[in-house]
Amino acid sequence: MSPDLLEQLNGQLGPNGLPYVVPIHPNLVHLTLGLFIVAISFDIVGVFFPLEKPVFKFLAIPATRSNFFDVGWYNMLASAVITFFTVGFGCYEILLASPDGNVKSAWGLEAMETMLWHGVGGVALLALIVGMTIWRGFQRFLWRKDMARQVDWGYLVAGLGIFAIMFVHGTLGAQLASEFGVHITADRLLRMGKDLNALRQ
Repeated sequence: MSPDLLEQLNGQLGPNGLPYVVPIHPNLVHLTLGLFIVAISFDIVGVFFPLEKPVFKFLAIPATRSNFFDVGWYNMLASAVITFFTVGFGCYEILLASPDGNVKSAWGLEAMETMLWHGVGGVALLALIVGMTIWRGFQRFLWRKDMARQVDWGYLVAGLGIFAIMFVHGTLGAQLASEFGVHITADRLLRMGKDLNALRQ
């Protein structure tokens, strides 16, 4: 976003550079991550259920294999839905970002490069999560609906691969906040030459 437009918006933006008190994107990111991780984790538990069944029985936990797959499916579906909002708010908040241009991240990237990679990565992850949800749906309702094991190995391996991509992508997002001060209230106030005691008002 151009500096002139940012200057015009400054009267409407809070001390964190956003029109609302708490950035929404980071909170939705953690919801996306949690739902996706739970989905794949419960599907893994469902796949290995025959080996774990004695443990559940010993602990008197009433568990059935289909319950784990139900949790996997509904969490994957919720992850896909939430990720649209995660990416939407991420794009909006990135447009309002005014990072410190004199800083390089631990990975040697400047602020604009980091924002570009984080933005493109977010859209790519959205596509991957939606693709995984569609794949999961076909397995649940068509390809493996009559099988005890509702997911195939390729799906689980792909899910673990997406975990790795999420780690790299999340690190870029964390660098935007911690190293470039994007939408961090204290950082923005300091760069504007204001006293941090303004936070208490």
